[in-house]
Amino acid sequence: MLNSIDESKFTAGQVTSRREISPELWIVRLKAADRISFRPGQYVTIGLTGPSRMAERAYSVVSAPDEPELEFFLELVPGGELTPQLYKVPVGGEVFLRRSAKGRFNYEDKSGHPNHLMIATVTGIAPYISIVRSIAGRVAGGQPMRDRVIVIQGASIAHELGYCDEMSSRARENDWLRYVPTLSRIWLDPNWTGERGRVEDVVRKYMDESGFTAGNTTAYVCGNPDMLENVKGLLKRAG
Repeated sequence: MLNSIDESKFTAGQVTSRREISPELWIVRLKAADRISFRPGQYVTIGLTGPSRMAERAYSVVSAPDEPELEFFLELVPGGELTPQLYKVPVGGEVFLRRSAKGRFNYEDKSGHPNHLMIATVTGIAPYISIVRSIAGRVAGGQPMRDRVIVIQGASIAHELGYCDEMSSRARENDWLRYVPTLSRIWLDPNWTGERGRVEDVVRKYMDESGFTAGNTTAYVCGNPDMLENVKGLLKRAG
């Protein structure tokens, strides 16, 4: 029941599952009372009622559009207006969802570029998961995939790579996809055998060895603001 909530703008969402990734990160699935249509890469605004107004934040959707529930990869922000309260919502609990998904951070297929370089830190991988799941579903249905996609995800420690198993598995099953996780605080994960360093330290390596150039590649960047600026500078220097 939405009570005084504007039902023309919001619908209810029930938490159907949650998975703890770390003390600050969790994955949650929500069942919307009314279906919310979206394109892979878009975001949906989640809200909780407060003493005087609705606290809202926009989060990229992890799930593909044909999935029955909405999935989100969330980070707890201490002192934040929404996430401390959102973190406490149990399975079976209720949140509110804006009915309209928004955003233009979508798969760019108008340029004709055959290569797509997707760069993220931690929860910034969310829109790429949606895009990859959507493409994989179409490929499984018989639609050819001629583009190549590299997803590079950075984190401090391995536990922050919430979708590492899924993405690694999808990369093994799909020759159009490559997934590269990299850790920056390797001393905290001495058994890590993957890439080491910040995202911006390894991006150029994979661009060069894969033949991803300015003329044939679309780049996507999502995550930590410092990483965004560093990678933007790297990409500009690459043309």
